[in-house]
Amino acid sequence: MSAWAPLVPFARERLGVSDASLGSLLLFLGAGSLIAMPLTGWLVARFGCKNTMLCSSLLIMMMLPLLAILPTPWMLALALALFGAGLGTLDVAMNFQAVEVEKQADRPMMSGFHAFYSLGGIIGAGAVSLLLWVGLTPVAAIGVIIVMLLLLMVFSLPHLLNERIHQSDTPLFVIPRGWVAFLGLLCFILFLAEGAVLDWGALLLIQTRDLPVAQAGLGYAIFSVAMTIGRLTGDRVVKRFSRYSVMVSGCCLAALGIALAVWLPQPQIALLAFLLVGFGLANTVPMLFTAVGAQKTMPANLAISAMTTIGYTGILTGPALIGYISQWLSLSIAFSLIALLLLVVAASARLVTR
Repeated sequence: MSAWAPLVPFARERLGVSDASLGSLLLFLGAGSLIAMPLTGWLVARFGCKNTMLCSSLLIMMMLPLLAILPTPWMLALALALFGAGLGTLDVAMNFQAVEVEKQADRPMMSGFHAFYSLGGIIGAGAVSLLLWVGLTPVAAIGVIIVMLLLLMVFSLPHLLNERIHQSDTPLFVIPRGWVAFLGLLCFILFLAEGAVLDWGALLLIQTRDLPVAQAGLGYAIFSVAMTIGRLTGDRVVKRFSRYSVMVSGCCLAALGIALAVWLPQPQIALLAFLLVGFGLANTVPMLFTAVGAQKTMPANLAISAMTTIGYTGILTGPALIGYISQWLSLSIAFSLIALLLLVVAASARLVTR
């Protein structure tokens, strides 16, 4: 997924579109993911987890080169929608696989799985940027990434579980209900907080701390590194202190970090605040996936699909919501409301980790 990010400027230049048109094109990626995610539960039940991961990975690899060469906006929009569908399907299937592996291992593992997702984001964007910097064309750089993905698939496929839900009447799509809907709402809040740091963190530092534009991106970089380190150590922390303690302290730490970033005037404190937000949020979402995999309200495959869909809606719609609140009130108030929502998640920790 992160390999696409360095290609965006090349796509804009190749197509000759405005920023507004490019923004509209990028919506197709999110739309493809949101359409595919709710259907993945049925695919896992029908064809198995490993087969679903294989097919979605192949779709992603087929679309990646097209993103680097397609010459018209509508062709790119279609490719982005299919690319997003592959990403959304793979995301849900991977999390279902992770839930099953964690159950069989009978020990905390989810934070470690999500840590490698964070590492993939850093490595993918960094690798493509480096390949472009040394002179490779976008197509050649993506070719290197595809070779890496193929090698990973060849290595990992023999070891993957092909869990499926043995139900002949598994529905194609279900509306989440009860406990799963509540977990989805909590996931929405946590992804909203992540999306806020990604899309609005730099602007917050520029507007409220007068940080130079060239340094404003440091906030998200610090946040990303902290989240990755937090997830790499998260399973040991959860085992040592309990899921409840980590959930409560993580949400409170993230809320405190946002409050410091918003209300204290020193730029250095604001950058430190993003470190707190990264460490605080690191293990909260992985614990929600553990919780939704353990519930009995819905079959695990359908529940994971539903919660993931609701959660990712927070990333996709969150930036717009923050923009509207910022327009009506202020960006500081918008971030303060997110901090309050994180405290709501903290208050729900006992229910989530029971």
